[in-house]
Amino acid sequence: MRGDRTLATPSHAASFDGRSADPAEAAPATPAGRAPGVALPARGAGGPPRRGRAPVTLVLAGLSAASLVALVAAVAFGPARIAPAEVARALWRPLARAASAAPGPASWQETIVWSIRLPRALLGFVVGGALALSGAALQGLFRNPLAEPSILGVSGGASLGAVLMIFVGLAARAVWLLPAGAFAGAALTAFVVLGIAAQRGRGRVFTTTMLLVGVAVGALNVAFTTFILSVSLSSYDVGRQVIHWILGGLDGRTWDHLWLATPAILIGGAAILVCARELDALLLGEVTAQSIGVDVGRVRLVLVLATSLMIGAAVAAAGPIGFVGLLVPHILRLGLGSAHRTLLPASFLGGGLFVVVADLAARALLSPMEIPVGVVTAAVGAPLFLALLVRSGQEISDG
Repeated sequence: MRGDRTLATPSHAASFDGRSADPAEAAPATPAGRAPGVALPARGAGGPPRRGRAPVTLVLAGLSAASLVALVAAVAFGPARIAPAEVARALWRPLARAASAAPGPASWQETIVWSIRLPRALLGFVVGGALALSGAALQGLFRNPLAEPSILGVSGGASLGAVLMIFVGLAARAVWLLPAGAFAGAALTAFVVLGIAAQRGRGRVFTTTMLLVGVAVGALNVAFTTFILSVSLSSYDVGRQVIHWILGGLDGRTWDHLWLATPAILIGGAAILVCARELDALLLGEVTAQSIGVDVGRVRLVLVLATSLMIGAAVAAAGPIGFVGLLVPHILRLGLGSAHRTLLPASFLGGGLFVVVADLAARALLSPMEIPVGVVTAAVGAPLFLALLVRSGQEISDG
């Protein structure tokens, strides 16, 4: 089998280097200290060699440049077309007036750029980055390239919390109540999954158990969400709001949504980036990682809580947007390899770029109408991911 293109199912986790997980990991492992003369990969090292891979610096620079271009296009494009040069002036004029303390009337371009398009574009980038970064972390944690943010049921929990807020009418009272409901649903789901998995593992949380519990709890969240949706259809306004939110979108998002989501995403992202070396070690298997000094239980807990925080924030701000956390890290891993010190930041940039471009397409396809961005990401992501699966399966069988 070839390196990180090995495919696995949740019931049979396999490492990205094509070796099956150690069977000993199915039972609680005894605490092991660091083996003599063995240490974690040094910072700047780690992960399998990238022979034939794209240069990391070039890829990161390309993603950064493409993201900047996409953000400018997202601010310039819309029912009222604004030239890129005028976008730059609209961004600069309020800053210049604030610096000179000379208030003046804002042009219509400034109002559109600052009040509507800029917060929407930035929120799309942050949400996409959060979903992709969470997906990359979970794929490394479970040693499964098919893992995604919804695999722990946290996305479903966040959706259930937000839909419940809409249904009972609290979401209309304050802009922060809907994100608060989504956070509460995501956090409650994460702790339920961790608690059940810990009890099933006799005090230790194991990846296979968490996968199974996450799938079950996620299905339960979807069932409750569907029930609320079916009941809410008796009221046209409430049913329309619930359906619109479930589809996932960025329309109507303001600076308030960005300020609510960004701090949680930054905190969760920082926690994931700190665990990059441990994720590299976990690719070798939990027993091997523990033998070289990795506190597997602590790392697993940090990653689950960090990804739950980021997913809850992303879903609270933009609704459930599918295939970002699954597709983007999978593609980048094929080009960059599995070294998480580069894969994680690349995933954040790639996920943000993907959502911003998808939102541009959502606004352009049926202008002046809009397609929810979640529909676009699913329409693009599902066929592309199926093609990747077929291609990877052929390479594995030929290898």
